[in-house]
Amino acid sequence: MTDNTAKAPEECESMTEVRIGVDATDRELLALLERRFGYMRAAARIKTTRDAVRDEERKASVINAAVKDAKVRGVPGDVIADIWERLVEGSIAYELVEWDHIRD
Repeated sequence: MTDNTAKAPEECESMTEVRIGVDATDRELLALLERRFGYMRAAARIKTTRDAVRDEERKASVINAAVKDAKVRGVPGDVIADIWERLVEGSIAYELVEWDHIRD
C-alpha cells in the first residue's frame, strides 16, 4: 500500500515523496486559482463599464506585490513576475469574456 500523504519538502527522502508533494501542491494551487477566477466573475458583475476591466495601475501593483512577497519567501522574483504577468493577463481576458456574457 502506497502512502500518498504529502510530506514537507525538507522531510522528503525520495523522488516519489517529492512528486506526491508536488501533485498535492498543484491541486491546492488549482483550488486557489478557482477562487481567484471567482473573484474575476464578481468583478465582471460589479464593474459598470467594460473599460474598467483593464487597470494597468492595479496590474502593476499586483505583480510588484507578488515579486516582493516571493523575494521574502526565497522564491525567484523573476519567475514569479513572469507567472503573475500571465495570471493577471489571463484574468483580465477571462473577466472581459464574463463582462460580455453577463450583459448579452
